[in-house]
Amino acid sequence: MRKNIKLLPFLFILFMCVFMLAACGTGEESETVAGEGSKETASEETKKTEEPATDRLVVYAALNEEDIVEIEKKFEADTGIDMEYIRLGGAGEASTRVQAEKDHPQADIMVGGSVEFYQPLGEQGILEKYTSPNAAEIDDKFNDPNGYWQGWYMGVLGIVVNKERFEEELSPKGLEMPKTWDDLLDANYKGLFLSSNPATAGGGYIFAATQLFRLGEEKGWEYLQGLNNNVHHYTAGAVDPINLIATGEFAAGMSWAHDIVKSAKQGYPIEVIVPEETAFEIGGAGIIKGGENTENAKKFIDWLLTKEVGEMNTQLSNRYSVRSDVAPPQGMIPVDDVKLVDYDRTKAAEMKEDVVKQFTEMIGQ
Repeated sequence: MRKNIKLLPFLFILFMCVFMLAACGTGEESETVAGEGSKETASEETKKTEEPATDRLVVYAALNEEDIVEIEKKFEADTGIDMEYIRLGGAGEASTRVQAEKDHPQADIMVGGSVEFYQPLGEQGILEKYTSPNAAEIDDKFNDPNGYWQGWYMGVLGIVVNKERFEEELSPKGLEMPKTWDDLLDANYKGLFLSSNPATAGGGYIFAATQLFRLGEEKGWEYLQGLNNNVHHYTAGAVDPINLIATGEFAAGMSWAHDIVKSAKQGYPIEVIVPEETAFEIGGAGIIKGGENTENAKKFIDWLLTKEVGEMNTQLSNRYSVRSDVAPPQGMIPVDDVKLVDYDRTKAAEMKEDVVKQFTEMIGQ
């Protein structure tokens, strides 16, 4: 009995050692499990914050159908990104749509049309700031210093005339081919002339602003009112008058010179006149803030500014490229021979809302 009593302290110490070892093992196991749990949680959080890569781009295009189709094909072939485009009537319509969708953007980028329509969108915080590395190769006047828009082509305004209708109806009345904007005020053009609406077309707005810069506020509005007396109707897009004049429905109109030349090359009996004190547009592109495919939109801007795409667009559309290493379009007046009006692009953007409002009231729409 005494022998058993003597063993008790030894057994107690042995039991305590086993218990402590078991406790240490449990603690290490708990630490390991907790550590693994933390790693899993961190991994899940990383996955949540990372923006998933996409192979899609949605584009609002203020360009001719044939132009945007070729751009789509080339971009998809060069990048592997699936491009979906929605062609709109003009830059005005595109900007209105982007504004309406600002809380729930339905597109990633807007392309085509004058940068006058992009500037207000940028100031309202609707466009994403982005400056492409390729912009360093472009003249500064084509780059927005704030990064909201990027210029990628240039166009000049011109007069389009259907030569057959002119010879049949206007020449017998003693008219010569128009050489200046003022020639278009002749009453013999009444009902035979087309222009585009400044509220919806970039070219329409630039044309109106050109007359205000050329003649001053008062005389500029007198000119626009006088021309309005001859205008049959105003089209939604700046290029729309060309087709109607090319097919002989009307005798003359105002549009972009490069688009007029493009139609003339297709065999239509039309002629382009680039009058003195005309204006030029900077064709823009801008990334829509909050779009689902912003990274792909940036890739599109980079791609748009390459020499290869500049050459393609010049051949396709007859527009001047913003790149100095791209030759001017065939059949177009050399850009150095174009006599431009003193066009204040900043002021044009600032006064756009008021000009469009007054113009809309003037034409009764």
